[in-house]
Amino acid sequence: MTEPIRVAVSGYRGRVGSVLVPALQSEPGIEYVGGIGHGDDLAAFLHQKRPRVLVDFTRPSEALHIALAAVAAGASPVVGTTGIPADGIDKLETACKDKGLGGIVAPNFAVGAVLMMHLAEMAAPHFEAVEVIEMHHAGKLDAPSGTALSTARRLASKRGEKPFAHRKPEKETLAGTRGGEEGNVAVHSVRLPGFVADQEVIFGLPGQTLTIAHRTTSREAYAPGVLLAIRRVVESPRFYRGLDQLLGL
Repeated sequence: MTEPIRVAVSGYRGRVGSVLVPALQSEPGIEYVGGIGHGDDLAAFLHQKRPRVLVDFTRPSEALHIALAAVAAGASPVVGTTGIPADGIDKLETACKDKGLGGIVAPNFAVGAVLMMHLAEMAAPHFEAVEVIEMHHAGKLDAPSGTALSTARRLASKRGEKPFAHRKPEKETLAGTRGGEEGNVAVHSVRLPGFVADQEVIFGLPGQTLTIAHRTTSREAYAPGVLLAIRRVVESPRFYRGLDQLLGL
């Protein structure tokens, strides 16, 4: 009989972590060994609990340190915290390779959000312009979201030497009204109570628009993707940069 996968959660009291814990506890083949929060002794926790996988949904300022400590202790990192710098993700990938561990850093673990980005990539070559609007809860620490930034970069890369048109106003009476810009893709961030994590990708051509949208009504949306990632990083020592790679999209 195969031993269950020992899984710990960093940020287990947070918005996402508190939803993941019950999902892990009820999932066959997974043994939830405990959670760690801000200010807890990470080294002692890892030594005592010996997780095979550490799931992290914390803060950008903490996530990289936590993930690297997990790898050093022999645990594969499954990181959903956004805002980690690109060189930090490079460092984590190198650490996983040196230890022979699988791992993943994903801007979004909702399968629908990953498919939304995939469909948007398919549309990108056929439209002249595109803008991304992401809407999150008021307590989100980073803007734009990791999903929105990843979407903009992926869309821009699909255009190759023919970038999207991004019309700028002759007069901007309120600074930042046209949003941020990544590869000629405007990105707008909304932060309001009532949202969890929504995103729209709006394409435009003369006489028509195409909107590809994903709505998150509950953080339970992240559980299936996280569970899939846990099993995959244990199966092989591959490092994934996004759930789309793991799904083969």
